[in-house]
Amino acid sequence: MPSKRRSFAATERRYPRTARLNELLREVLAEELERLADHDERLTLITVTGVEIEADLRRAKVLFSSLAGEANEALEEGRVRLQAAVGRQIRMKRTPQLAFAEDPAVAAGRRVEDILREIRGNEPGDVDREGTDRSG
Repeated sequence: MPSKRRSFAATERRYPRTARLNELLREVLAEELERLADHDERLTLITVTGVEIEADLRRAKVLFSSLAGEANEALEEGRVRLQAAVGRQIRMKRTPQLAFAEDPAVAAGRRVEDILREIRGNEPGDVDREGTDRSG
């Protein structure tokens, strides 16, 4: 009969601590950003898409997507408050230092959409919304 300790250890390996912390940090930061957005309009259209915490848990990179051009600046200004929220809500020996970066996957997705839109716009026999043939 397998012991409880083994089954728990097997679960640990399938979903490592850093992955659990990444998700927990993402949730806490998203909630705190909603509160900060009440006071700073640059944070109203921001989405935390992921968090990548280092193995030693000292630093975490927060990946975000935003329509506002000054979102990174606003995040840096609110970094101390965000770290304090993490420290209050997550029980850890140390609160990781947060760094912010735009999510490269979102930028790549936008680029693919732009390319597809361009290809569709150049196909022969394409009809635009007004019903006119755009192929020439």
